[in-house]
Amino acid sequence: MQGEESCQILAGTEGDSFPLMEINTGETEASEQWDYVLVADHRTQRNTRQAQQQQQFLEELKRKGFHYKMIEDHKKVFFGIRVDSRIFGLYCRLLTEPEGPATRVQPARPPSVPATTRIRIVNFVLNSKTAAGDTLEDLVKSGVFETRFALHKGEEDLKKKWARWRNMFHPQPIDDIRDYFGEKVALYFAWLGWYTYMLVPAAVVGLIIFLSGFSLFNASQISKEICEAHDILLCPRGDHSRRYQQLSDTCTFAKLTHLFDNEGTVLFAIFMALWATVFLEIWKRQRARVVLHWDLYRWDEDQEEMALELINCPDYELRPQQHSYLRSTVILILSLFMVLVQKLWWGWRPGQGTAVLRSPVLAAPPQICLMIGMAHLLVVYRVLAAALFNSTLLFQEEQVTTAVVVTGALVHYVAILIMTKVNKYVALKLCDFEKPRTFSERESKFTIKFFTLQFFAHFSSLVYIAFILGRINGHPGRSVRLAGLWKLEECHLSGCMMDLFLQMAIIMGLKQTLSNCMEYLGPWLAHKCRLMRFRLSRTSGDPELRRLQCNYLLNPVNTFSLFDEFMEMMIQYGFTTIFVAAFPLAPLLALFSNLVEIRLDAIKMVRLQRRLVPRKAKDIGTWLQVLETIGVLAVIANGMVIAFTSEFIPRVVYKYHYGPCRQGAQPAVDCLTGYINHSLSVFYTKDFQDPIQIEGSENVTECRYRDYRNARDYNLSEQFWVLLAIRLVFLILFEHVALCIKLIAAWFMPDVPQSVENKVLEEKYQTLREKMCSGPKSTEV
Repeated sequence: MQGEESCQILAGTEGDSFPLMEINTGETEASEQWDYVLVADHRTQRNTRQAQQQQQFLEELKRKGFHYKMIEDHKKVFFGIRVDSRIFGLYCRLLTEPEGPATRVQPARPPSVPATTRIRIVNFVLNSKTAAGDTLEDLVKSGVFETRFALHKGEEDLKKKWARWRNMFHPQPIDDIRDYFGEKVALYFAWLGWYTYMLVPAAVVGLIIFLSGFSLFNASQISKEICEAHDILLCPRGDHSRRYQQLSDTCTFAKLTHLFDNEGTVLFAIFMALWATVFLEIWKRQRARVVLHWDLYRWDEDQEEMALELINCPDYELRPQQHSYLRSTVILILSLFMVLVQKLWWGWRPGQGTAVLRSPVLAAPPQICLMIGMAHLLVVYRVLAAALFNSTLLFQEEQVTTAVVVTGALVHYVAILIMTKVNKYVALKLCDFEKPRTFSERESKFTIKFFTLQFFAHFSSLVYIAFILGRINGHPGRSVRLAGLWKLEECHLSGCMMDLFLQMAIIMGLKQTLSNCMEYLGPWLAHKCRLMRFRLSRTSGDPELRRLQCNYLLNPVNTFSLFDEFMEMMIQYGFTTIFVAAFPLAPLLALFSNLVEIRLDAIKMVRLQRRLVPRKAKDIGTWLQVLETIGVLAVIANGMVIAFTSEFIPRVVYKYHYGPCRQGAQPAVDCLTGYINHSLSVFYTKDFQDPIQIEGSENVTECRYRDYRNARDYNLSEQFWVLLAIRLVFLILFEHVALCIKLIAAWFMPDVPQSVENKVLEEKYQTLREKMCSGPKSTEV
């Protein structure tokens, strides 16, 4: 009976150009030939309804040309799934461009199809809706099947050449990765390898900029003045800091700040803008070479998906492209709402020194409310932590600010972990609302939404520290308070650049160490636990069953497995370029992390996880636009850091407008002499609301604080407005110069190398020549 069963694939109607294919559905092969495996629990065989659903699903696969074989052990039931090779012959014909009469000749036997293509086609058909309207995912959720996966087979070479720690500094076998995991995964590793290689010059330059500060560690005029300022007292900074502090106490931090806030910062920021452009442009050229080598230069993703739909269902009707202005408007309004509410969540009543919480829209979805709350968690935490650390005497007064910065970074890291899950859920819901036509379109839309939400989650605290922290606090004697109770946090005594540097260092350090450790240890421990629970040593000696069990006990993968790796690298690329002016060691940390990340991902994919479903691709998709967007944001952010957070502009203005060199250079005098006294405003202690409670106030008539205000009425001084104007002019000039450099570099390097363009032209020419030779002879007129 098995040898007689058959079904027709693409049973043609009138006008169909697809041939009828008779496929024997009773044929079985060894496990090495299974394209896919379905797994069910033994209990489903005793459940009449679930057993019937299983049988219906498998019978429908049979009618589509699938072969299957049931293999049992004492706990699980494995269904090996395979498709007859003639179906793949149809796939090849659907995607072959007509070249003339020669293409109408059918080959004697179906062409050989790579394992990656077989798995991709089977996975597409399995995930399609059945006649009952269910998908395989629905059957898994209802318990009819437990899981599904593609078998690992032929991975030994990758284990030896790639998935080993000892091969950390060896080139990656990109072609072998493509042959095993498909083009999508191979392009990810090709991009990651190129990104790591290009980090070397950026890391070297950043390290030089950082180390150059050591050469001036004790020679900086500003550091000297701070270290010698024993007679300058700083005003009390918080409600519980009830004593004056000598400026000279900040000597060590002043020297450390000079390591990354020096004259080389501007040059390094411009260098990184150029580096980001060169990196992307050369990657485009590398991608073109790789894609041509893989013969995918003219491959079309839409055509591929339509071919898979036709193979799965001959009656498939094309879904036309649709654009709903209503849905786009709703999504745009929701996105703007989330951003605006985050910006306006805390409002300030003019003329009062109290922060007032504005009421959000009560109908906001709970996910949005959670996002808003998490975005402001750091602000509230830092304010409350400063009061708590002072009141409980856990730290000395001079250590409180550093403790708040460090613990605030830890809180932000935990918030990122929580928000990642929330953001993924929100992005999926927004994608469902848009109703994309194909999986690739859905993936592209999801990428944009998820990255946008993740960007705010990761960089919100850095934006707050760089551009808001310490700028809305008022002044001594008239401080702005959170909810009328807690005084807002000040910048570090040595400036806000120290806060930004510490925040970047801690977040990047945690992400590069803890995240990598968890990314490896999590799957490794999970795999070991699954092995212990299943007790593999007691299973059958049947090699076919044992291979299925070994694959089943590997960690499961899903649609987001590769997506999460891309997202991790995009966020890291953002940390490497955005705010790099405040943390020149970011490229060096990213370089070390990527050397580990490449082998970690390789070991995880080959040894610890089930096989990823191969996907065809000729580029990294929407991620390229994400990288270009990050490059532009990096120019803007670094320009603003240098203009508004760094002391670079105030130093230059003082040097040429207020300092001793304003009339010309004087060899015997440093041009920054007197800068510290110029940059500190004066506050008279008699204007404190409760001066008696401040320790030592009876002998102090004035104290100093970081700001540009008049000593008479404490309004902003003329120097403040001059500096503000110059900061804005610098920001405009810096961004225009950096963006012009990026545009020139992008224009100078074509996206496609000439060798690739010439190769494509040559192929087109040869095709036309062959058509001329094979066609009828033309008559001369």
